[in-house]
Amino acid sequence: MELIRGQHNLRSRHRDCVATIGNFDGVHLGHQAVFDALRVKAIQYGLPSTVILFEPQPMEFFQPDKAPARLTRLREKLIWVRHCGVNRVLLLEFNRGLAALEAEDFVHRILLDGLGVRHLFVGDDFRFGRERKGDFHLLQEMGDEQGFGVESMSTVRHQDSRISSTRIRQALLRGDLREAEVCLGRPYQICGRVAHGRKLGRSIGFPTLNIHLHRRVSPVNGVFAVRVQGLDEEDWPGVANVGTRPTVSRGLLPLLEVHLFDFSGDLYGRQVGVTFVQRIREEKKFDAFDELKAQIAADAAQARQILG
Repeated sequence: MELIRGQHNLRSRHRDCVATIGNFDGVHLGHQAVFDALRVKAIQYGLPSTVILFEPQPMEFFQPDKAPARLTRLREKLIWVRHCGVNRVLLLEFNRGLAALEAEDFVHRILLDGLGVRHLFVGDDFRFGRERKGDFHLLQEMGDEQGFGVESMSTVRHQDSRISSTRIRQALLRGDLREAEVCLGRPYQICGRVAHGRKLGRSIGFPTLNIHLHRRVSPVNGVFAVRVQGLDEEDWPGVANVGTRPTVSRGLLPLLEVHLFDFSGDLYGRQVGVTFVQRIREEKKFDAFDELKAQIAADAAQARQILG
């Protein structure tokens, strides 16, 4: 899959494609249905498939303190988009200039002059352009004028409810990993690079992998039984805490800490995936460090039992 960073990196060879546009946070089953249709149409036209993404996501630009928790960082999102068989991703920086662009100008500059879109898929609630004035009907009108097709994708539902990134966030917030898995089509996972920490866990017999989430808000919080990918051929069982570690620090940004069972080795700098299996409890502050140590031991024992 080819990643094109910014409109200024578009070349003549990138013109003529079948495209879709959106945030696609989580790359859930609804998004996957869009990508399936995109791939089929691209084959019919004999053209590459292109996904247009924004970074940061528009809500993160306009109201960063109120933006919802990211299900997937950009790196993770690109991995899952690639798994869906997409040929290219055009990554646009969402800044003041793009936010001020009229919807009609966006179509002309990005979709037509930049990509030469022949057919466009959008979600049924897609809005774009300055003050979100652009919608499916505007795209249809411009498509008729400029000679490109526009298709609105129907909502994918499960148990009579719409599958959406919001629904998945709500499920994760209440610890319902099964609901999140059903909507995603896979277990929920966070990927990241193992970083150096304060090594407090090592001092009490529970060394941890420290993974910075690079998010203002974490979509999960608490203690979980997990399986870790990227260490060797097999998944490795462990127990994880996601939060701000109120007993030992006053961190503002959430951190993912994973204690691997029966593992020894240096993993600093390694890129790993952490798959969440079951929530054990919420994160809480303990009055004494010994209380925290005892609770970690109990959490680890419960996680071992859950993971078999």
